[in-house]
Amino acid sequence: MRSGLHWFLSELLGTFLLVLFGCGSVATAVALAAPVGLFQVAIVWGLGLALAITLTGPHSGAHLNPAITVAFAVWTDFPKKRTVGYFGAQFLGAFLAAATLYALFGPAIAHFESVAGIERGAPGSEASAMIFGEFFPNPGGQPWDPAANEIVGPVQAWLAEFLGTALLALGIFGLTAKGNPFAAGKFTPLAIGLLLTSLICLFAPISMAGFNPARDLAPRLFSALTGWKSYAFTANGSGWLTVYVISPVLGAVAGGWLGCRLFSRSVDDAAAKG
Repeated sequence: MRSGLHWFLSELLGTFLLVLFGCGSVATAVALAAPVGLFQVAIVWGLGLALAITLTGPHSGAHLNPAITVAFAVWTDFPKKRTVGYFGAQFLGAFLAAATLYALFGPAIAHFESVAGIERGAPGSEASAMIFGEFFPNPGGQPWDPAANEIVGPVQAWLAEFLGTALLALGIFGLTAKGNPFAAGKFTPLAIGLLLTSLICLFAPISMAGFNPARDLAPRLFSALTGWKSYAFTANGSGWLTVYVISPVLGAVAGGWLGCRLFSRSVDDAAAKG
């Protein structure tokens, strides 16, 4: 077992890298118009996750996501007493990444808002707030049109986050299970990263494909503190909680259950060690 300092710092660093790369790609797309295209943003998310897993997996199992931690705590021998510590490290890492991105892109974001006539913290500022938190439907760097809620409602967004996280958890459980002879071995971080890339390409137009309460909630809180105020939490009503916190947790538990049924797991599995 690794010491508490090892796994805490690993989860903090890994989540920091995930959010830095992922939300950074969104920031460059929205505020600087580069890269352009869903796949380009998605692949940066995926490669960022692969890097984070590679660096932190030996120390903490590289959960990097409270929903995944809950799934391992429910279905494996992962020490339940560590869950709160994992949550804290993940949220802190995501918050620090958001702060770092704001330091890097703050002037570009302000310029983007000025040119687009966006008042930060008012309706329409979801176009820039999406750099940090998530919204449905995906604003795509533009204020929602009046028919936005007719395109994607809370039910569709909730299902997108549930299914996406369930498939992500299923992939993680399957790819890290010793009972799977087709597991990716040393290429597991890349395989999980490409899985995330594919899921983002499928679900991001609906809900921005968060699948991770820390990735959403910590940067969303940061944005509320830096000018978007309550709008960061009220733009989708209670969606910040139901869609981006509760749905991923339930999805991860469901996907983890299926993964455990398909593949026998043991306490020696890397992702279950902690």
